[in-house]
This record gives sequence, C-alpha cells and structure tokens, in this order.
Amino acid sequence: MTSDDSLPNNEQVINRLVVIGIGLIGGSLATALKQRGGCREVIGIARREQACIDAVKLGVVDRAELSLAKIAPELGEGDVIFISVPTLTVAKILQDIKAHVSPEVTVTDGASVKGSVINAVIQAYGEVPPQFVAGHPIAGSEQSGVTAANPELYVDHRIILTPTPEAGAEHVNRVTRMWQAVEAEVLSMPVDEHDDVLAATSHLPHAIAYSLVDTLAHDAENENIFRYAAGGFRDFTRIASSDPIMWHDIMQANKGSVLKALNLFTDNLQRLSDAIAAGDSEYLLGVFTRAKVARDHFSKMLTKKAYSESMQDQEITYTVQPGGCVNGELRVPGDKSISHRSIMLGSLAEGVTEVEGFLEGEDALATLQSFRDMGVVIEGPNNGRVKIHGVGLNGLQAPPGPLYVGNSGTSMRLLSGLLAGQSFDSELTGDESLSKRPMNRVANPLRDMGAEIETAEGGLPPVKIKGGAKLKGIDYQMPMASAQVKSCVLLAGLYAEGETQTTEPAPTRDHTERMLQGFGYDVNRKGASASLSSGGKLTATKIEVPADISSATFFMVAAAIAPGSDVTLTHVGINPTRDGVINILKLMGADITLENQREVGGEPVADIRVKYAPLKGIKIPEDQVPLAIDEFPALFVAASCAEGQTVLTGAEELRVKESDRIQVMADGLQTLGVKAEPTPDGIVIQGGDIGGGEVESHGDHRIAMSFTVAALRASAPITIRNCANVATSFPTFVELATKAGISLSTAPA
Repeated sequence: MTSDDSLPNNEQVINRLVVIGIGLIGGSLATALKQRGGCREVIGIARREQACIDAVKLGVVDRAELSLAKIAPELGEGDVIFISVPTLTVAKILQDIKAHVSPEVTVTDGASVKGSVINAVIQAYGEVPPQFVAGHPIAGSEQSGVTAANPELYVDHRIILTPTPEAGAEHVNRVTRMWQAVEAEVLSMPVDEHDDVLAATSHLPHAIAYSLVDTLAHDAENENIFRYAAGGFRDFTRIASSDPIMWHDIMQANKGSVLKALNLFTDNLQRLSDAIAAGDSEYLLGVFTRAKVARDHFSKMLTKKAYSESMQDQEITYTVQPGGCVNGELRVPGDKSISHRSIMLGSLAEGVTEVEGFLEGEDALATLQSFRDMGVVIEGPNNGRVKIHGVGLNGLQAPPGPLYVGNSGTSMRLLSGLLAGQSFDSELTGDESLSKRPMNRVANPLRDMGAEIETAEGGLPPVKIKGGAKLKGIDYQMPMASAQVKSCVLLAGLYAEGETQTTEPAPTRDHTERMLQGFGYDVNRKGASASLSSGGKLTATKIEVPADISSATFFMVAAAIAPGSDVTLTHVGINPTRDGVINILKLMGADITLENQREVGGEPVADIRVKYAPLKGIKIPEDQVPLAIDEFPALFVAASCAEGQTVLTGAEELRVKESDRIQVMADGLQTLGVKAEPTPDGIVIQGGDIGGGEVESHGDHRIAMSFTVAALRASAPITIRNCANVATSFPTFVELATKAGISLSTAPA
C-alpha cells in the first residue's frame, strides 16, 4: 500500500516529537519537521551531554535531555516518540518507554530489521501495544552523528511502515502524516516481507561491499588497487563507509533473512565462476544482459511502470495547432505484430535469431522482457537490432514471478497459448487498462484443449495457467475474427497431441502463420483455415521487420485530408490481411499509390505515396473490417473530413480494444463539432467542419494520434489528454509528426 498524499508545509501534524538518538536518521527527521512547522516542539534524548548541547546549538531540536524519564510526564495524546538507535539497543529503549510513557503516546522507530524490533516490543510489553507503529526510513548518508542532520534527507524517499494488526489506526495515521509532512512517500508492508526484501536489497549489498573492501585491503598490492580504482569501484563500495556498529547489529538481528540472501548469491556466484572457467559465453551473456535490463528497469517493474523511457511521465497532454499540411518521406517504426512474434518464435527456435527493425515500443518491450524472465538470452534492442539466443520449444524456464505485460493485449493473449503447453505454472498480469479487457476469448479454447486456466471475475486478467497440462489438438471454429485468438490457439498447438486447426469467419492478419513457416515449421493453410501438429522444431533465422501499416495510417490519413499534402511512407508492410486501410481510403477517393513493391522475409512491403484529394463518405464493406480493425480511429477522422455520410458496421471488436474505440472516438468527434453517432457494432459519421476543443484519449494510443491528425482540418487548437501510451506502438510519433508538418507540442499534465 502506498500513500502519496502530500501535506502543505507549516501544517502541524503532531504535537511533540521526541527523538531518542539524535544522529543522522533521528536528527534529520527532527530538523525537517521543525523547519516545516510539522510539530509544536522537538525534544532530543541522547546518552552523551555533548550530543545534547550540539543538537540544541545546531537547531536540530528545541531542547535535549539525557533521560526519557525526565520528560515522560509531559507527554500525552498527539505526541510521537521516534526511536533512532542501533538495532540491538532498541530493546533497552522500549523497556524505558514501557516504564515511563503513557499508552496515549505514539511510538515508532527507524530500525532496518523489523522482526527483531517486534520481538523486543513483545519482550517489553508482553504484547504489541496499539501505540507502537514499526517503521523504516529508506534513506541515509556516508556521514553520521548530529552534525550530519539534513532537513531534506527524506524528500521523495520511501518510508516503509510495518504496523502489526494490533496497531491503533489513530497511531498509524499520526506516523503516516508525520512522514508525509517531511515530504516522504509512505508505504506499508508486512514485517516478514520487509525483512526478506531488505536483506536482499540492502543488507546483502552492504555485506558484499564490506567483504570486498576487507579482502582487497589485505592484499599485498592494496595501495595500488585503491589508487587506480575507477569510479565504478568507488560507487559500489561507498556503502562500506557506513557505521560498522550499526551494520554489525543489523547482520545479527536479521540473521535468517541475510543468510538466505547470502546463500542464494553465493550459489549464483559459484555458477558464474564455473561459467568463466568453462568459457561458457552464452551463460555469461545471459547473466550480464538480464542484470543490465533488471537494473535499468527494476523500479519500473516493481511499480508496474513503463519499460520505455518515453512513458515515464504517465500523464502527457498533446496540444495541436489547427491547419497545415504534411509532406516528405517518412519511415515509421517497425510493425508491432511482427516484432512481438519475432521475440516469441525466436525464443522457441534452436539457434540464434537476428532481428532488424524491431519496434522499441512499450508493448513489444513487454514481450521481450517476459522471455528474458523465462531464461532466454536476448541482446538489445539497439536501434532496432535484436539477437535472440533460442532455447528450443521446451527450453523455457519458470519465471521468478508473474509476467507483467503492461498494456499489451497481444502479449497476454499469445503468451497464454505458449504458456499453456509449459511444464511450469505461470501468471500474466497487466496495467489498469489491460486488466479490463476480456481474456476468456483465449482462455475458453485453451480449456477445450485441456489447459488449466484461471481468470479474474468476468474473464478478466490476471491469467493464471497451471503447468504440466496434457494438451490435445482441436478444430476451433472461431466465433469472432481475431488474429490474437487464432495465434493463441495455433501456438498452443505446438505442444498439443494431434492436429490443431483454426477456422476464422473473416480473414485476419496472418503474421503468425507466415513467421512459423519462416522458422521452418509446417503450417497448412487452406482458405479460412490454418492447421499444424506438434513434434516439429523452429530453426533460427534472420527477420527484417517492415514498417507498421497501423503507424503509417496516421500519416496516410493526414495527407488524404490536408490540402497541399504529399507524403511517401517507406518500407511499409502491406500484408493482404492488413491492407484494409488502403482499400477503404481508396474507396473514399484518396490518391494512394504503391511504389517499389517487393517481398522481405516472407512479408510483402511497399513505399506508400499519398497526395491530398477530396474524400467522399461511403458504406464501409464489412469484408474490410477485420483487415483494418486497428486503423479505424484514424479512418473516423478521414470520414469526418469527407463529403457526405460514412457508415461502419460489423466492428463490435472495436469496443474491447485499449478503450471502447467506437464510443471514445464518437465522444471526441462530437466535442469537435462533428456529427458522429455510435451504434452497437459501428458508427455513422457525417462529414463537415472540425472545430477545436479538449478531448480525452482514455490512455488509448491510437485515439491520441488520430485526434492529433484531425487538427490539420480543425478551425481551432485541439488538446488531447492522457497521451503517454502513444509509446506503446509509436515512440517516435511526436518527432515524425513535427517533421512532417503537424504543429504538435507536448507537456506533462
């Protein structure tokens, strides 16, 4: 649980603060609370008289005493005692508090081992009294003592509270507000979990740093070792200059958890040593690539934030000035669907697969990270280049925890099929948006194949898959046209007994079938059906990912609606199961030509040139709907600029995308003055003038980019809220849009 409510400075949140131990930790809290007006008085308790004198002289406390007993009669409700002494000294302090302090006084602490503190509380009181709230500020410095007190030490740092069930709500609230008053982020965690986590992330690193420095200090050449040590060594060993008494106490107090973490690290270190001795290049590369990615992204993964830097600010607003046109030659990022599948099949192949043009967007990075979590060594991505060291169809390893796929429905649905055939249990989770999207459409056919799958109520994520199921092939007549469902079933078929066949009611993208064949796997395709049998193998290959036609669509529509436009989009995939947007725009009268048509890696590509031409409204043929399902938000903008009425039917799938794209686009277009009436399976749009205004994307990347394009024909600026998710599919959108001629600016919300 996290509490990020900020409190204004100069708001008194407690009456008195009594700090027992006026060193760095206690002194910093004291001076921070004083400066911010968070309490009426700060009293310090120290063992040495000089420390008391110094604390008062430096302004850290208002007064200081050598004994808690002397001030205890003054204390009552609203006062807080903060114990800031070495871990093994806490027990003696608690006995003094029990003897002299009223139960109305709130007591908390800053020790980094909570299990030993709770034990000490029980020894002193016979139980955990309601007044006691265990806590641990995650902050520190190389300096110590009262002179090191820093009023900014806790700003934007985390404070972990570990209240037991006995803790009184008013006492927990008081401690929470006290830490918030010094601008800290307050979290809550069970005691045992805290000690295990801190053993691995704090206590173990300190033990390693102390041991490393001690080892080198005893080396005969230690003078030169330290003289020539680079910044990395100094950074790594900085924590070895912390207070040795404190760390002696911590290692003793948290012995069980520290030993568990130390033994795990020692085992892994031995495996690393063995790999170095054996010249095991792949093992070394696996350790180093996984470690680098984990270090780069661990905070994002723990807080379910983005993998890509461009999504770190989760609230981004676009402001687009009206008018203009688009011109030039543009290369949009690699195809997202193909990027996903290149990682999945490359990981299951035998040998090393090299990928060029990989989309370094949030969704594809989530897939890549999932396979790293399952033991696959993946180098990159680096400027679209990825090298995948395949482990074979049966080489995946159990991930250390749930696989977090962010906002990527493709990742969750396709991985469900692959994971259904594994020997280990797995769980797929996503962000808030993905957690509202239906997963029974893949879970049900997988259950028909014998998979054991659980979803949340209503068939929503998370998806939990039991390992070791014996899958059997099925002949699945798909109730809806969905490439994700088709691909999920076919990928599960790689592990199923007998033949697995899918038959779709309308054509959908066939990247999975094409890529399986590209990896040498036999896939039979006949009309609307595709089938395969288990027992084959995937052989590593080279993949060149074409530019994504879904991303190219925004500039195709931009050129089609803005007079004076002439854009060429290079190396775009024009797979016949994805070319619906081209067909629909041509039916509306768009001036589109395909140049330099060719085939790359089994996928047809072309340079697409679009010049402005007046558009007319049409009845969109239903056979084109599955071929343009992701492109409709942008096509709705084209329809708004066309003469006459455009009618879409048979597109109910749009209601269960990243947002309800029918309703969200209708709402936004209506805000801009366009006549747009949603229907259960589509929309009716009357072309005309587009005004300005503020629209909400609901975190849907395609909605945000579509309204950006609409500004080319608007009469006033358009503001678009919640645009951070554009990075899921098109991380360079702002750059390319500006280059092409769209007057777009971004700002944190």
